Amino acid sequence: MGSEEMTIWNSLPVPAILIDPRERIAELNPAAEGFLNNSAKWLQGQPIWDRLAVDAPLEESLARARDHGTPLFVNDVDVGTGSRPPLVCNLQIAPLAGREGWMVMLISPRELAGRMTQSHSVKSAAKSAIGMAEMLAHEIKNPLAGITGAAQLLSMGISKEDQEFTDLIVEETRRIVKLLEQVEQFGNLSAPDRREVNIHDVLDRARRSALLGFGAHMKIVEDYDPSLPMAWGDPDQLLQVVLNLVKNASEAADPISGGTITLHTYYEHSFRLRRADGSGQTLPLQIEIIDNGPGLPEAIKGDIFDPFVSGRENGTGLGLALVSKIISDHDGWISVDSVPGRTVFRMSLPRAPREKKENG
Repeated sequence: MGSEEMTIWNSLPVPAILIDPRERIAELNPAAEGFLNNSAKWLQGQPIWDRLAVDAPLEESLARARDHGTPLFVNDVDVGTGSRPPLVCNLQIAPLAGREGWMVMLISPRELAGRMTQSHSVKSAAKSAIGMAEMLAHEIKNPLAGITGAAQLLSMGISKEDQEFTDLIVEETRRIVKLLEQVEQFGNLSAPDRREVNIHDVLDRARRSALLGFGAHMKIVEDYDPSLPMAWGDPDQLLQVVLNLVKNASEAADPISGGTITLHTYYEHSFRLRRADGSGQTLPLQIEIIDNGPGLPEAIKGDIFDPFVSGRENGTGLGLALVSKIISDHDGWISVDSVPGRTVFRMSLPRAPREKKENG
């Protein structure tokens, strides 16, 4: 490629791979290096289908497209790389003009685009729902306190058999108050107090807290990139996010035999989030909370970050909505990929501004 063509090639925002007539990787852009989690130098010359697993019979379709010189479009297929769970993607494959048998493949992960187009309506709906819930919480908490106090007074002058009923009243009213406090916390969460954060310190605090309490039955494995730079965020809010995700994984596991949670970090320089208003930000710090539990219920996978959606019988449906809100307030992105035996919550965060470190 000439210098101008190389500039365009390197600037493409989606993974692009040049495939030679023998179906080997001839060239790939930086976005594709990030997607495949390997360098172009290492990947060049390798068979494309050894490095890319597509949940569709593409070999014959690609051969026909090559023979006829026509483009090939494949939508909504799982595309894996061996180093991460598959993503739902759209593939566009077209012949390279002037080079017989050569093809260009563009890979467009659909999950990110889908979540971004839905983000505005989801946030608007969440804001309305939480506003109404906050108003109700304020009005309901006062009479609940009266009910609790009256039940406790009644329990002093009745038999032990009847105390079972007053105890039930107290227990249930306290449970409702706890739910209302969660609603108020969601609505009143302050803006993040952002600073340089060592994300591994946050993960370690969450791991130690979990093993001493709700995650005592779990095995928690650290799989860190030691060269990961500092994140830009609120350490307390990020700890709240990690604790919530680790707690969910612990509660989903078998209470006796437990399970394994892996805390995984890595750097992906090509990950960039572009918003509807045209603004964008690089989010190179990747934090994954991986568990080997039963996975998310199929019916709620697509709505798991919405308020009041829960996979547990007694869940409030506010935990993951709060997680999503905090990550959004950090200008980050969160996604989930879940199948039975492997659930991955992946957070993408900005790194600390270099100039702040240099001037500080």
